Amino acid sequence: MMLHPPPVRVGITGHTNLTPATERLVYDALRAELRRISERPVRGVTCLAAGADQIFARAVLATGGAYEVILPAPDYRDQAIPPAGRAAFDELLGQAAEVVHTGCQHSGTPAYVAANRELLHRVHRLVAVWDGEPGCHEAATDRTVDRARQRHISTTILWPPGARRTATVG
Repeated sequence: MMLHPPPVRVGITGHTNLTPATERLVYDALRAELRRISERPVRGVTCLAAGADQIFARAVLATGGAYEVILPAPDYRDQAIPPAGRAAFDELLGQAAEVVHTGCQHSGTPAYVAANRELLHRVHRLVAVWDGEPGCHEAATDRTVDRARQRHISTTILWPPGARRTATVG
């Protein structure tokens, strides 16, 4: 009997505030990157934030993979997900192969940092949907990329030509 190796574990970090056109570009780029990373379906790891995280979850499913979600805190959905995006969040959360909690009681930068650290602890590779600009808090995309590189986690930066953010935060 031939055993298959376990799937490559790929995490996501990235901007939450992408334009609708950029969301389509990022989705296509993520699907291509997931296929490049592994011929077999991957195991994604995401905090399921709006923007890059949710696009990643959809791309993982579209390429035949599964994903786990790291929730920063019990109030994360109500505090961090805009009301218009909660149905999509709930749908994606319901499709997760596993849901992990950080142990933090309330959403905010400390909980997001804890979630990012747990994500990095669980992955072999990181994909960052990042425009290269520095963030404004400890849980920002640039800080997660820096932590991954310090841990020698292979990191791919994706920012497709024509990609834009809706604002400078995120």
